[in-house]
Amino acid sequence: MISKTIDLWGNFPYENRGNDGFRPTLDTYILKGNKIRGAVLICPGGAYSFTSPREAEPIAIKFNAAGFHAFVLNYSVAPNKHPQSLLDACRAISLIRENALEWNIEKDKIAVCGFSAGGHLAANIGVNWDKDYLKDIPGITPLAINPNALILCYPVITSGKYAHAGSISNLLGDDFSKSLESQMSLELNVSKNTPPTFLWHTFEDNSVPVENSLLFAQALRSENIPFELHIFPEGGHGLSLANEETTENGDRLYPNVAIWIDLCITWLTNQFSK
Repeated sequence: MISKTIDLWGNFPYENRGNDGFRPTLDTYILKGNKIRGAVLICPGGAYSFTSPREAEPIAIKFNAAGFHAFVLNYSVAPNKHPQSLLDACRAISLIRENALEWNIEKDKIAVCGFSAGGHLAANIGVNWDKDYLKDIPGITPLAINPNALILCYPVITSGKYAHAGSISNLLGDDFSKSLESQMSLELNVSKNTPPTFLWHTFEDNSVPVENSLLFAQALRSENIPFELHIFPEGGHGLSLANEETTENGDRLYPNVAIWIDLCITWLTNQFSK
């Protein structure tokens, strides 16, 4: 495996607002050999205040085991505000495609997988990748930042009634316009250019209500975008793999939920075989 940490912006401009010494990075989990493979960019959760290690390397290893290259994005969080996290995700996809030949990646088989607030980031690039304000940023290749699939795990989606207020506040700050609030309510911005999506959530999630996934699925359906949705009856928020690998002192261990990764890999394999 080729495992290294890349300074995401390198010599390109990056303005860090408040996190002393922080620079966004991309951790690589690139399988060796000459086989051309699909890739998954992973965006851990953390309410846009940190990025959770429980939703980083353990997820990458699972996708590696299924035959995909994987990358973990350590993106900008509060006090950095929108659009910096989105710019980080766009830069990451640009970087992956720029190095596709060297890393044996199929350029049209790149998925973005996000958890909680990282799910918001993944969905954000999924619905906004073609917007004009992303086309003149040094380091971002216009029209080459589109994900080919989305994997949204108990995602933050809406800024409306069922919002996770902490994530939205960390992302936008305390002073934002109604138009920006609507732009970050991602179910309102799904279009025909949004990629096929795999979603899962738990009914008992009291942090990010299950309605977030339901609203996004409904929006996908309205645009005739294929999706697969799983709602598990038990389990709270932040389950990650829901197994022994990602448990915390025996908490967040739900064998009935842990099947999500196998369901996801089957779905993604089918998507990338079309």
